[in-house]
Parts: sequence; C-alpha cells; structure tokens
Amino acid sequence: MLGGTARASPADNAIQLAGLFTQSCVQFVGNSTGLRDWAHRTGLPDVPEPARAEFLHGAPGMVFDASNTTGKFVLISGDDGGCSAIAEMANGVALFGALEADMRQTGIGFRLSRDVADPEEKQLQRREYTAWQATRRWRIITGTVRDQQGGQAMLTANPD
Repeated sequence: MLGGTARASPADNAIQLAGLFTQSCVQFVGNSTGLRDWAHRTGLPDVPEPARAEFLHGAPGMVFDASNTTGKFVLISGDDGGCSAIAEMANGVALFGALEADMRQTGIGFRLSRDVADPEEKQLQRREYTAWQATRRWRIITGTVRDQQGGQAMLTANPD
C-alpha cells in the first residue's frame, strides 16, 4: 500500500495520475519491455521488496516508484503486458475527466462500457472503457473511492 501524506489536492493528483497512465500504460499496453525501458529512461526507480510483492499480488512483473512533488504514485508492469498506475490520493470525478481528456488529446478512441459501484467494495467506483488507436485495442479499468475528498485510485490497461 502507498503510505505517507499527499502533497497536493486530490484533483491535482487525479490529473497527474491520468498523465502518468496515458504516457506509460496506454502507450505501452501489451509491450512490457517497452514500458520498462520507458520507466528506466524516465528515471523511475524500482520499488524494492517487500512492497514490490505487495503491489503485484503474486503476479510476475516489475513495480516503479513514480512519486513526484504532487504526491505518491506507483507504476506496475505485468509480465503479461498489462499495466497499472496508482495514486495514494486522487479525486475520482477529476480522474475520469482527466483520463478522457488525455485520451481525446492523444487521438485514442474510447467507449465507456461500465460505470458501477464495485461489487465487493461498495465505497469504490469502478469504470471500464474499451479503447483503440489504429489497429491496437485494449481495455481500461479504473477504481476510485466514491468520496469527494478522494482516496487511492488505480487505472489499469490490458491488451484486448
């Protein structure tokens, strides 16, 4: 789990999380080698054990610390080509808006396919998108806290 105190507003962190996700996961979904090369070129340090294992939940992959002056962020690169970006604190409504704006700006088509309370954790909002660009297709799953004050947020992209 992410620890510490966020240094910016949940809305600012939502914008940062959407930007990180678009630059990393969306660009490299299905290409774990490319994503990891990008993370290293960008200067994101590897997250050491035992935190790495906690983020991966037993799946094979790598975890990078993408924290910056606005808050704590983590980037997860699964060996299967999936990718997740997590923020310690973000506002869900702001995150959805920032993600959709980033996808439009980068020419990514998308369709909202599901928007529901998480079936297991009712205080969590789960949104799913189908996304595409040229011949690439992928699925994006978002998980945010439904509280206006914000909370942990996660964006995940998987090849479709």
